[in-house]
Amino acid sequence: MNMITQHHRPTDDIEKGIASFVDEIIALRHDLHRYPELAFQERRTSKIVASLLSSWGYEVTTGVGGTGVVATLRGGDGGRRIGIRADMDALPIEEATDLPYASDNPGVMHACGHDGHMSILLAAARYLAESKDFSGVLTLIFQPAEEIGAGARKMISDGLFERFPVDAVFGLHNWPGVPSGQFGFVADAAMASVDQAVIRIVGKGGHGAEPQKAVDPVLASAAFITALQSVVARNIDPQDMAVVTVGSIHGGSASNVIPESIELKLTMRAFSEAVRQQLQERIPALARAQAESFGAQADVNYRLGFPALINHREETAFARAVALETFGEGRIVQNFRPRTASEDFAFMLQAQPGSYLFVGNGDSAPLHCAQYDFNDAIIAPAARYWVRLVETFLS
Repeated sequence: MNMITQHHRPTDDIEKGIASFVDEIIALRHDLHRYPELAFQERRTSKIVASLLSSWGYEVTTGVGGTGVVATLRGGDGGRRIGIRADMDALPIEEATDLPYASDNPGVMHACGHDGHMSILLAAARYLAESKDFSGVLTLIFQPAEEIGAGARKMISDGLFERFPVDAVFGLHNWPGVPSGQFGFVADAAMASVDQAVIRIVGKGGHGAEPQKAVDPVLASAAFITALQSVVARNIDPQDMAVVTVGSIHGGSASNVIPESIELKLTMRAFSEAVRQQLQERIPALARAQAESFGAQADVNYRLGFPALINHREETAFARAVALETFGEGRIVQNFRPRTASEDFAFMLQAQPGSYLFVGNGDSAPLHCAQYDFNDAIIAPAARYWVRLVETFLS
């Protein structure tokens, strides 16, 4: 990949162009926020996205991977192709923001900023369609079902990159706590893998006053949870990263009854496949051994989610160089650290070279929080960044 080359369009022109319609895009973002849709149910959302892109002159394909939308636009006669992805789905969260455009869909909320990600890409798409100051093929990917880790895989299995080939694919995520409009780049592992386990510790129920006649799964579960900390502390190389969290424990209904079983739900995160494999081996083995030491048994359902998001070095260096040329060093977060959250864009980066970057959402509530709201102030600069990335890649 060629690094930054001179591009004749001044970035001020891009800024002014996007500013001329950004209020419309913000209004669109509020509409998308008001009517959120869960994974693979993004029918209204995808219809709006497809209609807008078609009206701007893109060749639009709907139904890719279910509710996914792919739009292409050719400029000039260049042979290079670039893909940019935005996610569309919301979360099963009851909104608690009191915003005038708060969710009208009870129990469903855009609590991760996907409404903002779509708006950023649509703003860039509109500008690029009007200017067409590039030579090659631009492919826009509006992906369903990121939150359940299924959308990227389904689009890929539906022939995404065979039907719409790209030389590189890029995506971004807003990040609360990072100053508004600042950009972060991470080469190699940028986000963690995510796996889940449901573990059922089965004992023998009985009266709480006669524990000797029972096999207490509560005690066995407590011992397992304590021993679980040894996996990260003693099995994983201290220079590697692993997260093991027990997020749910259920069992029993009365203080004087020893229950028959306890159910635990775990999440596991890692930056490398080797560590991920270690967790997959050690956690079930430890659950069974701890349970058996108390005379109980452990039934383990270990579910692989999606892998760590590994950014390609060359494409990440290119993406960072575009930001540096567009905004200057003051808008780039130095030594931006990998995030232990997960992202199914990882599958796209397994299939194609590319990079996933971050843009600061400012001092907002955290992601996946009922009080979260996307920061409208970052739509214009992030859209400007996408425009510069496309024009530079396809120059």
